[in-house]
Amino acid sequence: MTASATTDFPGTATPAQLLYPDLANELATTRTMLTLVPDDRNDWKPHEKSMSLATLATHIADLCEFARLVLTTDELDMATADMGTKVKATTAERLAHFDTVSGALVKAVESATWPDVAGTWTLRAGPTVYLTDRKATLLRTMCFSHMVHHRAQLGVYLRQLAIAIPGSYGPSADEM
Repeated sequence: MTASATTDFPGTATPAQLLYPDLANELATTRTMLTLVPDDRNDWKPHEKSMSLATLATHIADLCEFARLVLTTDELDMATADMGTKVKATTAERLAHFDTVSGALVKAVESATWPDVAGTWTLRAGPTVYLTDRKATLLRTMCFSHMVHHRAQLGVYLRQLAIAIPGSYGPSADEM
């Protein structure tokens, strides 16, 4: 957050300034991690119950689109929505997708008003409601924290493949 934004607090601060000042840094760190995914290990899993490397990397890239949907719609009905995300086969494809959806997310967050983030959003499958909460909360928990969680998971995958991991919030063991 810029110094001028803090002097305006809270009267004229936007949701992006007050609630998500870390978004640009988190997206940049996520993109850096996605660049490290090797194309020749798409099916690799650290455990039989784990997602494949390509599935995990694609899911991370897709989370920006999910976040944009939370902010710009009122619900997602998994019974009628096209949830057939196709796994991207290459790092170049995943990065292109990530760049597109993260750019759209940043625009949506930067233009969001307080009434926008105060609205509620629902995740359902037909009549079964899985959650309903304020959009501001869901953006942090179901979207941004979710992305960071899977980014850390990706770091473990990459470490097991002997790929050096960059730091996220300071230097990593590989950078020391």
